[in-house]
Amino acid sequence: MKLRQKMILKRLEPDLLRINQALSGHLATHVHLISQVWDHIRISGGKRIRPLLFILAARMCGAKEDRLPEVSTIFEYLHAATLLHDDVVDAATVRRGHSSANTIWGNQAVILVGDFLLSKALSIAVATKNIRVMEVLAQTTTFMAEGEVLQLVNTGRVDMTEAEYFEVIIRKTAKLMAAACQIGALMGGAAPALEQAMAEFGLNLGITFQLVDDILDFTGDPQEMGKPVCNDLKEGKITLPFIHVLGQATPAEQDHLRRLVKESDVTALARELLPLLDRYGSIAYARQKAQHYTLAARQNLAVFPDSSEKTLFLEITDYLYHRTA
Repeated sequence: MKLRQKMILKRLEPDLLRINQALSGHLATHVHLISQVWDHIRISGGKRIRPLLFILAARMCGAKEDRLPEVSTIFEYLHAATLLHDDVVDAATVRRGHSSANTIWGNQAVILVGDFLLSKALSIAVATKNIRVMEVLAQTTTFMAEGEVLQLVNTGRVDMTEAEYFEVIIRKTAKLMAAACQIGALMGGAAPALEQAMAEFGLNLGITFQLVDDILDFTGDPQEMGKPVCNDLKEGKITLPFIHVLGQATPAEQDHLRRLVKESDVTALARELLPLLDRYGSIAYARQKAQHYTLAARQNLAVFPDSSEKTLFLEITDYLYHRTA
């Protein structure tokens, strides 16, 4: 899998270089703190998946190359803004194995930098002078904000349902990937049916991405993930494997798990929960759901003629499903 990832990244290297150059160029500001926080986010990593999805979608739909890297930054700025705000809400101390920005500069500064990144994304969207781009982005940011609030409302709610879980991840994660793909299609002047197919592809890919992320919270290597096992539960985020195991467990096991989540004892939670996830097939259940959305994403691409971009989309879809970090 790591070899496959390296091969994909090698082919995307020119686009990644242009994206990173555009990201830095747009953040030229005399406010030094903004540059400091951005450099910290940039150094701590990030796959640039959303800008890449936009560029590939736009290119596949016939967009001109000259402005694509600049417009692609919209999606990375929005993503980065949500990460900054998330870390404040979650009182997180670590992000991708590094100290989170809020532990270095404080909550107030990080929230304001997140607001700056959001406003920067919107100003770049306005510069496209495409009303449909602005409409899609406005709807997307509204969905994302609702997802953030829903996640906050559901923090620590061990009785959270599977339907409620999917509503959160669709609004909070998948909608931004859908927007990246849809706006790429819009920039290429795609017919409405193809625009819709790209939006649905991005949505299904985004659901897969978050499902795998939530699976890796239980099964991933802490060194690779940059966070301990069961970290999401420690922060009160109830995810699909936990929802499933709680529905399958005995009443005594349910009471025990609820108590451990309430106490936020990650070590004890991992020790008690991981064998139950295996016993009741909860990881396999979540993996099956991820496979369903992966197949749906691949099907969304069927309406597009063969191209190098379509091939890359299929490879990225496969990689995101099988990734280990």
